[in-house]
Amino acid sequence: MKVCVIGAGIVGCSTAYQLARMGCEVHLVDEAAGAGLLTSFANGAQLSYSYVEPLASPHTLFSLPGLLLARHSPLRFTPKLDWRQWYWGLQFLGACTTNQVENGTRKLLQLSQLSRDTLAQWMDSESWSFDHKVNGKLVLCPNKDSLKRQERQIQFQRHLGCQQEILSADECVVKEPALQKYSGKFAGGVWTADERVADPYKLCMELVKSSQRLGATVSFNTPIDDFVTSADRLTHVRTSKGELMADAYVLATGASAAVHAAKLGIHLPVYPIKGYSITVPIGDATCAPQISVTELSMKTVFAPLGQSLRVAAMAEIGGHDLAISEGRIQQMLASVESVFPGLCDVESLNPWAGLRPATPTSIPIVGRSKYKNLFLNVGHGALGLTLAAGSAVALSQELMHPR
Repeated sequence: MKVCVIGAGIVGCSTAYQLARMGCEVHLVDEAAGAGLLTSFANGAQLSYSYVEPLASPHTLFSLPGLLLARHSPLRFTPKLDWRQWYWGLQFLGACTTNQVENGTRKLLQLSQLSRDTLAQWMDSESWSFDHKVNGKLVLCPNKDSLKRQERQIQFQRHLGCQQEILSADECVVKEPALQKYSGKFAGGVWTADERVADPYKLCMELVKSSQRLGATVSFNTPIDDFVTSADRLTHVRTSKGELMADAYVLATGASAAVHAAKLGIHLPVYPIKGYSITVPIGDATCAPQISVTELSMKTVFAPLGQSLRVAAMAEIGGHDLAISEGRIQQMLASVESVFPGLCDVESLNPWAGLRPATPTSIPIVGRSKYKNLFLNVGHGALGLTLAAGSAVALSQELMHPR
């Protein structure tokens, strides 16, 4: 079977590799100059298999007024004359229910566990280098209320295969001594031993090289102009470099997926949530954190990645703008100095902004579209790196073994 995979972010690259492993003739296409150059380039770098709770929840709904009104809030909503933004927002508010959170958590944990096992299998058969490390994750809770809320979530997830534990503030410092100077500013934390880190861009590059070794063709700098259909099938795709024809097609274009799907008469409830990251060289390696740390009050993640610290934060709902806000970067630098004072060379950093392609429920859309030979692998939000491998397997099963 000849399959055209449109989109070479972490989800598209994973899909192409999985299909190539299964013997498909794969053609991976992207408008960018290379793989993983957009949302996958410098995101939070956490393979967070146990932290997949949907963003839409009763707690989020209760917190929204304060988050939207606070001057330096990590959440920002910029109204646009775009019905998709408002419709997505209404769907998000409707998803802020306990029932949706529980159902969403179950589905996302099932997919994340498949993803964890799949990536491990891939790594066993490949010699990849992408700064992968099983170093655990510590989530710091600012007060007793947030700690209790995390404890309730842990109890719920324990029955779904997650092994996590609550630590006191002192136990958090014992687990990660680099937090010594931040001691006293959090009530405790959640420790998950089997979480890990990875460089998403490097993984994209490895996936592409392995796909090509398995016979895949790759076309970059190839924008998609239009789709041509006949009855219930997609016949070919028009690009700036000619027409693409295949037996099946996979749409995996992240934040652009809704725009592409609209050309096919398909409405996808996927809207971009902008986030930022900085990658800061570690000055004193002896004082560097060895584990991933998430500071809940700042909504900021700190992931040791090679010789650097990847810091990611913010959620801005305001369209497709990729401008890097100096104010946001300064906020993130301040968070580094607060949690790990003096650790990093803050004069030398690489700022980045990306668009997380989110659904209102945080559950990605993986499977067949209304066209028999067009498949969707979109809407992974902030969990693209975490869910990519599992989504690739789920999609390949749907594509190769139709109901």
